[in-house]
Amino acid sequence: MDKKKVIIIGSGFGGLAAAIRLATQGHAVELFEKRDAPGGRAYQYEMQGFKFDGGPTVITAPYMFDELFEGAGKKREDYLTLVPLDPFYRIFDHDTSYFDYRHKTEDMLAQIEQRSPADKEGYLRFMEAARAIFAHFHSSTERPYLRLADMLRIMPDMVRLRGLESTYGFVSRFIQDDFLRRTFTFHPLLIGGNPYSTPSIYTLIVQFEKEWGVHYALGGTGAIVAALGRVFEEVGGRIHLDSEVTEIRVQDRKVTGVKLQDNTFVPADYVVCNGDVAFAYRHLIPAKHRRFYPNWRIDRMQYSMSLFVLYFGTKRRYTDSKLHHHNIILNRRYRELLRDIFNGTRLPEDFSLYLHMPSLTDPSVAPPGHESFYVLSPVPALGKDSPDWNETAPLYKEKIYRFLEENYLPDLRANVVAEHYIDPLHFQNTLNSYRGAAFSVRPSLMQSAWLRPHNRSEEFANLYFVGAGTHPGAGVPAVLASGKIAAELIAAELNGQRLRSSVSETIPTITS
Repeated sequence: MDKKKVIIIGSGFGGLAAAIRLATQGHAVELFEKRDAPGGRAYQYEMQGFKFDGGPTVITAPYMFDELFEGAGKKREDYLTLVPLDPFYRIFDHDTSYFDYRHKTEDMLAQIEQRSPADKEGYLRFMEAARAIFAHFHSSTERPYLRLADMLRIMPDMVRLRGLESTYGFVSRFIQDDFLRRTFTFHPLLIGGNPYSTPSIYTLIVQFEKEWGVHYALGGTGAIVAALGRVFEEVGGRIHLDSEVTEIRVQDRKVTGVKLQDNTFVPADYVVCNGDVAFAYRHLIPAKHRRFYPNWRIDRMQYSMSLFVLYFGTKRRYTDSKLHHHNIILNRRYRELLRDIFNGTRLPEDFSLYLHMPSLTDPSVAPPGHESFYVLSPVPALGKDSPDWNETAPLYKEKIYRFLEENYLPDLRANVVAEHYIDPLHFQNTLNSYRGAAFSVRPSLMQSAWLRPHNRSEEFANLYFVGAGTHPGAGVPAVLASGKIAAELIAAELNGQRLRSSVSETIPTITS
């Protein structure tokens, strides 16, 4: 195989995964990161003795990390420690009653017995249906969809298994209790999708958790980023921090390298972009070079919601609260709230929250006697009716504090000693996400598989995309898979081969 010069734009999980694999193949790989530390959305903030993970906190499919380390001749256990969590989530109804989303089937049935005994049989049938989807399509999440034929090949099974139906509609076939329906349909929100429109094929996420569990990395997700960065450098890669790419240079329908903010040009045989796909096409490649992604097409694509994320540390522990490590606090107004978030740009008056309390599992992320929190509120992406977040953010922060203090964390505001927040403007201006969409391109029926931006650019043969906006989508396993796909596509091209999509006919063993 010829050894090539490869540039990676961005150091999120997708970029780091591609970088390690390509460097291991023997290529000269350089990674350029806009910020002062690696991570992208997984950037970690440190202040006053607290560590706050900037983005992803739910870690599933540890085998994907193991595979990445092993490919580089390393052992994941020598670099980081993953701790299994059970329950995976504690899901609260509007009245603060809760459901523990557990790993084992018998534990889930016991939880359902307490809430709606009549739904126990339906849950078993739901899991059987989700298992069938997983068995047929899991392998597709690690293969490219570059041709229409790749997608047509899977459509009969998609139809047969009801994979085109909305997640909420799919679950509602089996579950009757309203709260349990919400409990079993929140997963699309973890990847930027609306449960009422995201196809049920994305119940793959449910089975990823069922098969491999939900984990936490000691030291936070930032510890994973640090480990991957270390491995990349150990296999010969170079990381350039505070080095923003401002243009992807094009000549004769090929990319030739990148221009940095200081006007330095860095040539390359291949460019792998871990930046937001829409932003990259819209702002890094001049319109005159784009045929498949003109500005009007980028503007018309559907994007995920944005987020308001509040990180705070308290000078007291809250180990006596109802809260667990991962908490989801649902609003009584579920369908209507999601409609407001995904279909508009005005900020709703109410909210649902994801609250992360990592210091329950890992006291090292907070000073002794202190507690660390991360609370996330889905909000609309930016548009013409968006609020001025410079004015709205402080008010929204106080609204969340007040809600948590009244319902879950007594005397909260009197105990907060460290805080930081990010809003849609951060996603747009710092993370370069088009319209501030926190998960890039929305996982809708018409924006999945071949219909999603491809891992190998439709515009330029030596430009590749990894991360949330390309196939297979958002979420840690998916972006790791995109890095694997890009590296394998480059290797196949250099070997004169064609890497195709495939569908496994083998049903994996599912943990019960």
